[in-house]
Amino acid sequence: MTLKGIFDRVSALTALLLSLPLTLVTGALIAVMMPGGPVLFRQKRVGKGGRLFTLVKFRTMLPGHSGSSVSVAGESRITPLGALLRRYKIDELPELWNVLCGSMSLVGPRPDVPGYADRLSGDARRILEMKPGITGAATIRYRHEETILAAQPDPKGYNDLVIFPDKVRINLDYMAKRSFALDLRIILATIIPPLESLLPKQWRPIRIKNLSGKTASEAYAN
Repeated sequence: MTLKGIFDRVSALTALLLSLPLTLVTGALIAVMMPGGPVLFRQKRVGKGGRLFTLVKFRTMLPGHSGSSVSVAGESRITPLGALLRRYKIDELPELWNVLCGSMSLVGPRPDVPGYADRLSGDARRILEMKPGITGAATIRYRHEETILAAQPDPKGYNDLVIFPDKVRINLDYMAKRSFALDLRIILATIIPPLESLLPKQWRPIRIKNLSGKTASEAYAN
């Protein structure tokens, strides 16, 4: 097992134990305030080598909802509690179990649903050589993704034409530069936003206030 693999599993186990009280409280709140559905949300995602695995998160949406795989801030299918969990990334705590089991890493490209992973072609498919991560360079760049999408007249189209290609570019850039030290910087920047300055400028979060009135190509260049 590599240093990264050992660090992932030891850190995931430690974080799972430390966050157990929060996990129990969150599960209880979902059961009481969002009845009619499971506490956990499970979905097939594409992992390393293109293999499917089951990603686990806390449920943040109404049971039996129908809609796009692209989530937008303020959607009616996202419950008030769910919006709070998503805002502070508490919904992703169960993904630590995915890391402990070896299907995910702490740092890496976010795992896509099959429909999006299938769009990777040519050099972009090299992304599938990495384990998907809970956080990563593209995750930090699009820390405010749901709010960005909410400001677009066609959120899914904007995601497909602007955000998804940009995430591919960032993930390939991370792949070329990745190291244990870089992963530590990404983890720190994820937990403590002011430390985003430790990362390359092109990985830092898009400033939402600068998106108003911009075309897709202008936003891509931000």
